[in-house]
Amino acid sequence: METEREIEARRAGSERGSVSLELIGSLPILLLSILVAAQLVIAGAALWSAGLAARAGARAVLTGREPRTAAEHALPGVLQGGLKVSQEDGVRVGVRVPALIPGLPETHVYGSSSLGDG
Repeated sequence: METEREIEARRAGSERGSVSLELIGSLPILLLSILVAAQLVIAGAALWSAGLAARAGARAVLTGREPRTAAEHALPGVLQGGLKVSQEDGVRVGVRVPALIPGLPETHVYGSSSLGDG
């Protein structure tokens, strides 16, 4: 007849691999969550940079210079590729958000400044 200690040892041995399988099963969800969170951080940084570039463009307009050049110089290199600058009511700058997750559609975020208007 088995003792209680032997029964517990046998039970623990049969459940040893289940924790590893649960961890392996949850890794894709964990990695996807991290990628989505990082993509949101990158989009936020792009939005912030677009606002800074719009203010730089508006200051350039106030001094009689071209807003696109000033906005381009205010952006980090990775955001300069899809730059859109318009000057209708103040200065509006659009930048392309770099995609971490393959297959995401191209996304732009916009910042605007009406520095000196009114």
